[in-house]
Amino acid sequence: MTSLRVAVVGAAGRMGRQTCTAIDEADDLSLVARIDRSDSLADAVAAGAQVLVDFTVPDAVMGTVEAALGYGMHVVVGTSGFDAHRLAQVGALAERSPGLGVVIAPNFAIGAVLLMRFAREAAPHFASVEIVETHHPDKVDAPSGTAVHTAQTVAEARRSAGISPAPDATSRALPGARGALVDGIPVHSVRLRGAVAHEEVVLGNAGEILTLRHDSLDRAGFMPGVLLAVRQVVDRPGLTVGIEPLLGLPDPS
Repeated sequence: MTSLRVAVVGAAGRMGRQTCTAIDEADDLSLVARIDRSDSLADAVAAGAQVLVDFTVPDAVMGTVEAALGYGMHVVVGTSGFDAHRLAQVGALAERSPGLGVVIAPNFAIGAVLLMRFAREAAPHFASVEIVETHHPDKVDAPSGTAVHTAQTVAEARRSAGISPAPDATSRALPGARGALVDGIPVHSVRLRGAVAHEEVVLGNAGEILTLRHDSLDRAGFMPGVLLAVRQVVDRPGLTVGIEPLLGLPDPS
């Protein structure tokens, strides 16, 4: 069986190292290039990479995606920082690269994806909803891309159901005390040494509270989703956002 040739950008980082190990251990994948700050994307081209996996930083990822598509490589992106504008830019790049696919996932943990799905289902049935996300203190963005994506999908579900904004009588508060508002949903970011990636969605009605929580205790937990994206991106031309379609989950819309 011919192995799919894969290169990893950001290979020296936490997620990059874990991804390299997972690809190395997969029988149907071949790691042909490990690229970091001192290396060039041309190394991946010279190695014949078919898929490029990006775990870098928000400031670098757009240039990497554009260059990879220009070189004829499919791209899997786990880097944070993709808002609607950036996604539209990547979608346009993909359209100009017929036959090439890009998968951008706010989170590769299957449990986290299911948490987002459950939160979207629950949100229209509760008066209040807030999100708390916790990550290691070396993370450069806050809130996390996963929390932002969760808030946006929760907010859309509530709008579609005609739910009123959550009650909140706060009239005096220190800056940031009520978190960041993402599409009207408060998101609170905690940075703790020892943490990896954790998210809680807390929903409330009179007399009851529902808490949905997912904990990533080790970066190995992201790898099944990463490998799923690497294997499927070659058969998915254009832009795919999230691994929900890769898991066969129905479109909630």
